[in-house]
Amino acid sequence: MNTREDHPREGGTGRFTASAIKAVALHVVVAALLFVSFSSAPEFEPAKPIVQARLVQLNSKSPATTQTNQRIAGEAERTAAPTHEAEELERKKQEQQEAQEAASQAAADKARQEAAAAAQAERQKQVAAARAEAEKTAKQKAEAEAKRQADIARKRAEEEAQKKAAAADAAKQKAAEDAKRKAAEEAKRKAAEDAKRKAAEQAKKKAEADRVAREKREQEDARARALSELLAEETQYQRAQADQIGDEVAASFDDVIRRYVSEQWRRPPTARNGMVVEVRISMLPTGQITDAVVTRSSGDAGFDQSAVQAVKNVGRIPEMQQLSRENPAIFDRDYRNKLLRFRPEDLSF
Repeated sequence: MNTREDHPREGGTGRFTASAIKAVALHVVVAALLFVSFSSAPEFEPAKPIVQARLVQLNSKSPATTQTNQRIAGEAERTAAPTHEAEELERKKQEQQEAQEAASQAAADKARQEAAAAAQAERQKQVAAARAEAEKTAKQKAEAEAKRQADIARKRAEEEAQKKAAAADAAKQKAAEDAKRKAAEEAKRKAAEDAKRKAAEQAKKKAEADRVAREKREQEDARARALSELLAEETQYQRAQADQIGDEVAASFDDVIRRYVSEQWRRPPTARNGMVVEVRISMLPTGQITDAVVTRSSGDAGFDQSAVQAVKNVGRIPEMQQLSRENPAIFDRDYRNKLLRFRPEDLSF
C-alpha cells in the first residue's frame, strides 16, 4: 500500500518541481529584463516595485487532499509507467534546453547590460561633451561680451577725451581771441594817445618853429639894419683911408666879401650866439669862388653847413678882379685862399 502511494507521489512531485523551476526561471528572466530596461532607460518615472512570487509546495494532510493525491497517483502509475522513461528524457532534454536558453538569456542580458552601460557611458560622454561645448560657447560669449563692453568703454573714453580736448581747444582759442582783442584795444588806445601826443608835439614844434621864424625875421631885420649902418661906416672909413694911404684901400675888400656872404646866409634854428666856424675860401683872380671848406667846426653841423652854403651861393665877387689887376701880390697873399671866421651874433669874420 505504501509502495503504490510513494511512487506516484514522487512522479507528481517531480513534475511539480519542474513546473516550479520553470516558473521561477520565468520570473527571474522577467525581473532581469525589467531591471535592464529600468537601468538602461535614461529618464522615466520611478517604477513600481515588482512583486516576485515563488511557488511553494503545499503538503496538505487533509483527508480530501490525501485521497485525491492517491487517486491521481494510481492513475498516473497505470498510465505513466510505459512513458516514464521517455518523459524523463524529455524532461531532462527540456531542462537542458531551458538551461541553455537561460544561459543564452543571461548572456544576452549581460550583453544588453554591457551595451546599455556602454550606451549610458556614451550618453554621459556626449552629455559631458555637450556640457563642455556649452561651457566653451558660454565662455566665448562671455569673452565676446567682455570685449564688446571693453570696446564700448574704450570708445566712450576716447569720445570723452575728444570732447575734453575740443573744450580745451575752444577755451584756448577763446582766451587767445580775448587776448588778441584786448591787445588790439590796447594798441588802439596807445595809437590814439600817440597820435594825440604827436599832434601836441607837432603843435608845439609848429609854435616853436613859428617863434624861431619870427625871431629869425626879427634878427635878420636887425642884422640888415646893423649891416647897413656898418657898411655905411666902413665905406666912409675906407674912403678916408684910401685918401690917406692909397694902396691900403684893398683892405676894404674884406668888407665886400662879408657883405656878399651875409646876403646869402640864412640863420639855422640851431644857431646860437657864441658859435664860431672857420671857413677857407678859394678864389680865382676873376673873383670866382672855387671852394669853401670848414677848417674848424663850431660843434653844430647845421650852423657849419649854413656858412659853407652861404659862401658857395655867392659864386663870384667881381671886385676881386679889379684887385688882382691892380695889386696881384695882395690878391695872391690875402684872397686867393681866404680864412673867414663866422659868428652869428655880429656876422664878423
